[in-house]
Amino acid sequence: MKIIFLSLGIVALAFSAQAQPQKFDAFSADFVKGYNALNLSQLELSYVGGLQHIQSADSVQKQFEFFSRIKSQLALCKEKDLTPTQKTDYELIKYETSLNLERIALEQQWLKEKPGQVPTGGIITVPNGKAWYVYLLKRWVSDDVTPDQIYQFGLGEVKRVQGHIEDVRKRTGLSENDFYAHLKDSSFFTSKPEEVQRAFEHTRSVVLANLYKLFSDTVVPALKIERGESKQLAQTPGYYNDNAFYYNLFDKPYCKRQYDWLFIHEGVPGHHYQASIAAKIKVSDVQQLFFYYGFAEGWGAYAEELGKQLGVYQTPYDELGKWEWDIVRSVRVPLDVGLNYYGWTDEQALAFWKKSIRGQDDIAMREIARIRRWPAQVVTYKYGALQIMHWKEELMKKQGSEFNIRDFHDRVLKHGNLPLFMVKENVFRNT
Repeated sequence: MKIIFLSLGIVALAFSAQAQPQKFDAFSADFVKGYNALNLSQLELSYVGGLQHIQSADSVQKQFEFFSRIKSQLALCKEKDLTPTQKTDYELIKYETSLNLERIALEQQWLKEKPGQVPTGGIITVPNGKAWYVYLLKRWVSDDVTPDQIYQFGLGEVKRVQGHIEDVRKRTGLSENDFYAHLKDSSFFTSKPEEVQRAFEHTRSVVLANLYKLFSDTVVPALKIERGESKQLAQTPGYYNDNAFYYNLFDKPYCKRQYDWLFIHEGVPGHHYQASIAAKIKVSDVQQLFFYYGFAEGWGAYAEELGKQLGVYQTPYDELGKWEWDIVRSVRVPLDVGLNYYGWTDEQALAFWKKSIRGQDDIAMREIARIRRWPAQVVTYKYGALQIMHWKEELMKKQGSEFNIRDFHDRVLKHGNLPLFMVKENVFRNT
């Protein structure tokens, strides 16, 4: 999913103790102007690139002065007097101010120490590496979490998904050894682009025909399905960009167990559907400044859970494809904390991988290297998805027979891209 971050700037408007909504509108407008004037670097996948692009000491000082001023002005604001839209802006500005002040403190320390060339052995090898990881984890996940919490969360997810895989195995009637041997059978793979194309088009037609069962808005812009050509993205089975879903078929046969879950994640009701809903929503200038990966990738991963209701996952092996990738996502969560915060070696990480995942050793070192290069990014999928799942379960218990899945999905999606704590507020508002 290709996203461009917008940047942040300076405000000179102070609130009076009796701040009124119209004054908040002026404050918000000046915040947007000031935020953009700072020309902050976008959030980068690579921690090396992020550290290399830290601005000058003077620029970082200007950022500190800006966000410190914003923090002081927010303290004078009476949130109870604001309109719903203004409250959204207030919470976003408050959240971003806190995160940016945390980043700025780290950057000031970095500039003071002048470490020179950025170490490439992982974020833990850089000066103040653990504190950097704590910040990056919160920034990527879009929630206030700690490494220890995320590590335990990841362990729980590994166990849960292992249970689903074992349930699928039992349904096949095969012994454990026969089951994993059968997954390598040539019938599950193809090297024919036209076969892969037809399969994804079939999944699209089935999902679109059943979309009304789960969603109130079923008007979805046309989604192209095409073979990917970018070798840089060859390690992923597919991706979404600009109203097109791309499947990657290069030098290795394509696994047919990926058809259903991958289309759902990248297409409908995943990223393409989420983007189409967001395009219909009028959001404030403040909200347009930000994009939250914990919510976006979390939604894509959550959508995979809806496969059976959308008419796909017709066989145990179709469903298994979802769990095969989900176990990778799950194992990556404790690996991310282990490698980037606890200081695990590659050997420790590989041992954890082999203990947790069967039959996918061929991609282990690739994933370990990715986690070292891109700290915290892999956590977004699992953490965001599980928050949405938990909200649904909680709302179902609260509303009982009155629970409506379409209404729930509206509550999640129809306020635009927000930090997870704000999405949760929308889910439970007026319930």
